[in-house]
Amino acid sequence: MEKKQDKKISRRDFLKTLGVGATVTTAALYGCKQGNAASAEDGMEGDVPKDKMTYRINHFTGDRVSLLGYGCMRWPLRKNAGGEDEIDQDTVNELVDYAIEHGVNYFDTAPVYIRGWSETSTGIALKRHPRNKFFVATKLSTGRNDPYTRSFKAAKEMYENSLKNLQVDAIDYYLIHSVGGGANAIRDIDNRIYDNGVLDFLLAERKAGRIRNLGWSFHGDVKGFDYMLSLHEKVQWDFVQIQLNYIDWQHASGRNINAEYLLGELEKRTIPAVIMEPLLGGRLARVNSQAMNIMKEVHPQDTPAQWAFRYAGTPESVLTVLSGMVYMEHLQENIRTYAPLQPLNAQEYEALEKVTQVMLDSDYIQCTTCQYCMPCPYGLDIPGVFAHYNRCVSAGHRLNSSDDPNYKEARRAFLIGYDRAVPRLRQANRCIECGVCKPHCPQRIDIPKEMRRVDEYVERLKQRLEF
Repeated sequence: MEKKQDKKISRRDFLKTLGVGATVTTAALYGCKQGNAASAEDGMEGDVPKDKMTYRINHFTGDRVSLLGYGCMRWPLRKNAGGEDEIDQDTVNELVDYAIEHGVNYFDTAPVYIRGWSETSTGIALKRHPRNKFFVATKLSTGRNDPYTRSFKAAKEMYENSLKNLQVDAIDYYLIHSVGGGANAIRDIDNRIYDNGVLDFLLAERKAGRIRNLGWSFHGDVKGFDYMLSLHEKVQWDFVQIQLNYIDWQHASGRNINAEYLLGELEKRTIPAVIMEPLLGGRLARVNSQAMNIMKEVHPQDTPAQWAFRYAGTPESVLTVLSGMVYMEHLQENIRTYAPLQPLNAQEYEALEKVTQVMLDSDYIQCTTCQYCMPCPYGLDIPGVFAHYNRCVSAGHRLNSSDDPNYKEARRAFLIGYDRAVPRLRQANRCIECGVCKPHCPQRIDIPKEMRRVDEYVERLKQRLEF
């Protein structure tokens, strides 16, 4: 990238006991601090500014958009009276209120998020605020390969339901969801939006003012990305959403393309970029000790998440950076990072290049916990299994031999933590490798294969076998 820019046990000891490493955010374990204070990894606290948010201007519409965008794909859940999962609407309202109060004004959802609940929940929370206080983004999630979902009727119905669920008369940022496909990306795009008249309908809705900005999000083959950009002269895309972080800049994997290319092509056309996965599914918030030491040499007090968000937000062509903030602690820290943004300098870019090389040398599963693979027909918690395993890898605690230092303690911590994080009936050993999940993964993870790998690792730990 161009370089222009009082418990008896301590928090750290508690993390070590669980085997998740000292750099893991503990909101899910301890709950979140209330009030106007944010916690960094080493326990530092400070005020969360209400009037210092960094904003970027969408030059097509003049929208003044907060650099921190709220990704609504991971709203908190709770159990209802019948023991079933539901959105914790009270907590969602609290998070949205706090975000708006502290300058966040971009909220991104989709019909398929959180089992179809996200749009309605987001709409309820936002409806309580003046319409000029927020921009709402949602998506045309018609990517599944069956004739009905690819029809004009299905697309129009989904769009109209989004307006209804969000309780708005116009959608500020409307995206054609997850464009790209595979080897037949161009034919897939034509089938999905062109041949059936959907694109013409969306353009008419934009002209009528019911869509204020029209764009698309990308996961897939570069031919699909280039093809969508080739339509720019005719369509005039108002924005494009891409995956960008310091790993994906030149080392993208799975169903993605290097962000250096993606952002460069958007900049050539002066199309604003919306950034997703700045933390690569949480991976960049939990770096191992070697990577952490590189960061601390430059900024001893900064968290890995702060590094990642500053990286994603530094390019001036970035309109907003999305973060799925489930806990107040995460929201507060991210506000502080962008209120205001301190762009990365040459020394910091150099440090992150070193961190990238360290991070690439790992056994990490490239899961972003998007939950598109869920629900599993056999009840497995696929993202939960991968998340626990990845915490072990990120913290440098994956065991390779019974001769490893602290083998006994690390083995016990992993197994106990696994049972705490994922109920036994939902763990990897229950996977029958049916493959239903595979087509839904944006990262193109071979989920059955990776579930088998995790299960084999767990069994070796249980039986004290050599690796």
